[in-house]
Amino acid sequence: MSTIRPLGDRVFVEPVEEAVEQKGGIYLPDTAREKPLKAKVISVGPGRRDDSGKLIPMEVKAGEFVLTSKYGGTEIKIDDKTYKILSSSDILAVVEG
Repeated sequence: MSTIRPLGDRVFVEPVEEAVEQKGGIYLPDTAREKPLKAKVISVGPGRRDDSGKLIPMEVKAGEFVLTSKYGGTEIKIDDKTYKILSSSDILAVVEG
């Protein structure tokens, strides 16, 4: 895979599929399942600039797991894998532990 370096306050993540749990033997097709909210951060941009031009660094770093907004970001496919490029405002929390 090529190296992807996001610009500004954007974050490049790989969505983490949670284990599919079938209750009562009912099969849920991929289109009926909710999109994953948990993702692994692959790379981050340098941060955003405030009105005076000062760089505000990113709050997340590569390797961390985060919770993202359900429909935020742009999905891209590279080598048959799905990734997302999100704005830092689409990241809701860092998963610790």
